[in-house]
Amino acid sequence: MTLSSKYAFCLSLLICSFLLSCTSEQPTTTTTSSQSVETFHQQILATLPFDDTRDFERADKGFIATRKDPVIKNPDGSVAMDLSWFDFLKKDAPATVNPSLWRQSQLNRKHGLYKVTEGIYQVRGFDLANMTVVATDNGWIVIDPLTTEAVAKAAMDLVAEHLGKKPVKAVLITHSHADHFGGIQGIVSEADVKAGVEVIAPEGFYEHSISENIIGGNAMKRRAMYMFGHLLPMDTTGFIGNGLGQKLSAGMLGILQPTITINQTGQKVTIDGLEMVFQNTPEAEAPAECMFYFPKYKAFCQAEEINHNLHNLYTLRGAQVRNGSKWAKYIDETIQLFGDKTEVSFGSHHWPTWGKTDILELWTKQRDLYKFIHDETLYLANNGLTMNEIAEQIKLPESLSNFFANRGYYGTLSHNSKAQYQLYFGWFDGNPANLHTLPPDVAASHYVEYMGGEAAVLEKVEKDIEKGNYRWAAMVLNHVIFAAPQNKAARNLLATVYQQLAYRAESGPWRNFYLTGAQELQNGIITKHLKGITNSDAIVTNLPLSNFYDYMAVRLDRSKSNGKTYTFNLIFPDIDEKISIYLVNDVLHNRPGVLAENPNATITMNKSVMNDILTKKTTGLKQVMSGNIKIEGNRGDYADFQKLVGTPFELLFNIVEP
Repeated sequence: MTLSSKYAFCLSLLICSFLLSCTSEQPTTTTTSSQSVETFHQQILATLPFDDTRDFERADKGFIATRKDPVIKNPDGSVAMDLSWFDFLKKDAPATVNPSLWRQSQLNRKHGLYKVTEGIYQVRGFDLANMTVVATDNGWIVIDPLTTEAVAKAAMDLVAEHLGKKPVKAVLITHSHADHFGGIQGIVSEADVKAGVEVIAPEGFYEHSISENIIGGNAMKRRAMYMFGHLLPMDTTGFIGNGLGQKLSAGMLGILQPTITINQTGQKVTIDGLEMVFQNTPEAEAPAECMFYFPKYKAFCQAEEINHNLHNLYTLRGAQVRNGSKWAKYIDETIQLFGDKTEVSFGSHHWPTWGKTDILELWTKQRDLYKFIHDETLYLANNGLTMNEIAEQIKLPESLSNFFANRGYYGTLSHNSKAQYQLYFGWFDGNPANLHTLPPDVAASHYVEYMGGEAAVLEKVEKDIEKGNYRWAAMVLNHVIFAAPQNKAARNLLATVYQQLAYRAESGPWRNFYLTGAQELQNGIITKHLKGITNSDAIVTNLPLSNFYDYMAVRLDRSKSNGKTYTFNLIFPDIDEKISIYLVNDVLHNRPGVLAENPNATITMNKSVMNDILTKKTTGLKQVMSGNIKIEGNRGDYADFQKLVGTPFELLFNIVEP
């Protein structure tokens, strides 16, 4: 029995192994921007209203205090977050950063405890997201307890230090993304919940939270290293923030089941004398999400539906696309329900907005932003334009594009318009030439051959680089590298091109993708700067059995199955659950709650035993020998089946080369 090697190793412990095995060679970086990049920056400075400092005033408003020690550590001594990491952002924008993105990162780096309004306070800058505390008659409601336990505890300690220690009456989780719930057990425990502390979340939160990124989790995790800049140094030529926030914390991620579920708009919940009115908003920014209003404080929590940047309708780490029209309709509903009542609007990211005029301007322009992208994409598609053509042609009206809260610091107009095209039409643009294309390495070899060979391509592309034609240079050089991955000259040239594209990028994730690609082209995969990885044991151990074996079906190594067929029953007495799994035609199926007749073997164990195996506290063999796992039937068949799903995915697969 080797369940530990099947799942936990892939999702969390594999991180540790590659940290030890990868080179720690320093990256080579181009520390200067080209003239064309600096010209681009000047155009940004001339276009946007940089003399409007209201966001800086809002971000500073209500500041109470921050931590004396900037370093927040996990129980094992590792660093969860260092609040001084981004002190270099205090100066003016360098030539290696888009000045608009620099401005956003300056705002996001502000950290500490802030008063939103009487009775509502936020801890900002301790993680990618904010944690909010709201006063009840005798305690606190905590909204979105950050990503990991150590930073959540540190945030709550800061609240207690300056506002007094009060009991937590409820934890309210806005949606099913880990940076909004993972730190919950740094604030309340399962025992606290059993003793009466409420956990409030939207319908579907628990299921989506523990299953998101599992089926495609390995590929998503690798791409997230690019998107969130986990492998980059934090400096003016490297990682400067993500636009949505600065940095994900590192450490232990947990989850608790909700005790109160929000499933409809208008639903009211009262906690310790404080009433909340909810708006249920599923399948926009997250599969499960809600916003809510506090009548006592005339305050609205906009969750992550309304932000001070353009969000993602498609996230570059990989996920299902989101519907801009549905997103806009929720914001319009917010305006109708709460627009005339709200005096302060605060969210799960960024800083609050005060005053009805400014609030309605933010809400309205965010609404119109997502609706415009959706509608204009469909207008252009219905006029015959393809995904890439739409991304080049679509332009926001000036009234939306010159509003800082609509800028593409996280999502971009380019890739969000592609997302809306994908939502309706999928990957195929209708051109038969794109119906059955060659794989990248094969196509690249032909392209390079047709262009006269590697040397001829490099000679020509250098002229485009001198002219600042970086997008074209990137496309051409990518063909050379996929045709001849050992061509060092091509690798260095493409790295230089990616660095210049990064220095131009307004989107934090785009900058991170370009810089990580450049780093890996020049030095391979390095992990010297790796920060922000979470331990997901609590998610792993809470997976429903059906989800777990759906993941095992993805893990199946069909090259080894050779037409074998197996049927197994698994019984878990401590949770009173059972499941049968079937391998047939190189496909693994599962049937929860049903036991098969005449299985190859029946395995009985407590779910707690399986959890200990998954988290490497013990081994399957030890548990079999001790009698905690009972196998009736053919043990050899079960051992053989384990080998088919027991090899973890390779996390560090190539991205910028074949």
